Amino acid sequence: MSLRFIHTADIHLGKTYRHGGCEVARSEDFFTCLAGIVNDALVEEVNFVLIAGDLFHTGQILPRTFARTIEILQPLKEAGIPCVAVEGNHDWIHRRDSISWMEALSQMGYIRLLRPTRTAEGGYLFEPFDEEQGCGGHLVVGDLNIYGLGYIGAQAGNHVPRICEAVTTENNLLLFHVGIWTFSPVEIGNMKPEEALPLADRFGYVALGHGHKPYLVETPEGRPYGFNPGSPERVNFGEQRYDKGYYLVTVENGYFHHTFRSTDPRPMHAVTIDLDGTSDAETALENVHRQLREALDTGQDERRPLVALKLVGRVAFHPFELGRERLFTVLEEVCRPLHAEIRNHLSLVTRSSDSASAKKSLADIEKEVLHELVGANSQYKDRQDELVALSLSIRDLVLKGEVSDDELLGILARDANIDKK
Repeated sequence: MSLRFIHTADIHLGKTYRHGGCEVARSEDFFTCLAGIVNDALVEEVNFVLIAGDLFHTGQILPRTFARTIEILQPLKEAGIPCVAVEGNHDWIHRRDSISWMEALSQMGYIRLLRPTRTAEGGYLFEPFDEEQGCGGHLVVGDLNIYGLGYIGAQAGNHVPRICEAVTTENNLLLFHVGIWTFSPVEIGNMKPEEALPLADRFGYVALGHGHKPYLVETPEGRPYGFNPGSPERVNFGEQRYDKGYYLVTVENGYFHHTFRSTDPRPMHAVTIDLDGTSDAETALENVHRQLREALDTGQDERRPLVALKLVGRVAFHPFELGRERLFTVLEEVCRPLHAEIRNHLSLVTRSSDSASAKKSLADIEKEVLHELVGANSQYKDRQDELVALSLSIRDLVLKGEVSDDELLGILARDANIDKK
């Protein structure tokens, strides 16, 4: 029989920036994106929808995020279109005595969460999905067998033989939150192409997630078998380079025919401004303004963009003179960004009798100051490098709005051996 389905991944509901007044608008971007995919599923009258992990940005979501998710998935439930999902690394909760939000959605019938069980010998059991309990590792739609397992970490390649041994049916699809080296843009949670290749013999379609860039994985003969649609919304800076969308797939006589459907993510720009040779801060600001206008093509999109601004070059004034407030003022004049991140990598050129010139970057100055402050306490003298690196990492996370207060305390307790107060 002929089947049609949508394959998406890495939705990251709940992702936002917790400062700058853009929390609601940025969070809504991801809900809007999922709502568009749900609407397409209804219009195309697909048989099911696949979500290959990371439906949520974090395992501990806000109740309003959960309520909004239910609201968006409700039309699929009413239309009788199964939404089949697995957990990604972002969906995990670390307290296994508690029910996860993904498990709650499955028990309520909004998704079919696939998760296999394990044998005493370490093998996999893909038990039939139980609609009443909302759990299982295998379900059948039409004549297609759908198997699923979520994120299993950096050793995923070692699990492939056991996954294949556990599947004895024909006409199979695997939903798997894992990346493939040489294709995936992320550095962890991948397996080698040669490790993944046995999956091609057992599954006609391996629905991947994890990396936010779309790509296909082929057999040596050139047959596509692994499909990663990437994230449909831009999650992190750098993703402005990738196409954004999902796969619409038709299955006929055991063959999978895929089409990439583009989505409409919020505009994102990463701009590097070269200020090399600039003599004073006022001239530098004028150059920033001019280069930003030349680099940013806002087009007809009325949505406020996300902007990453990086300043580079050797200048004859102190880099601190280009403070964040002054740079934000320029950004506001040029493009009114919803959110902006600024990296000042300017180098200060100084003159001395011993050398023609020497340079010291703002990053070097920050490290030196922190090094002195930490070293002023004899208790931390042997840990200066470690604590300076930790301080700068926390600073970057806070500026990005990526972590909550509890998560910051967890980082301190884990990486700096500082007890929570």
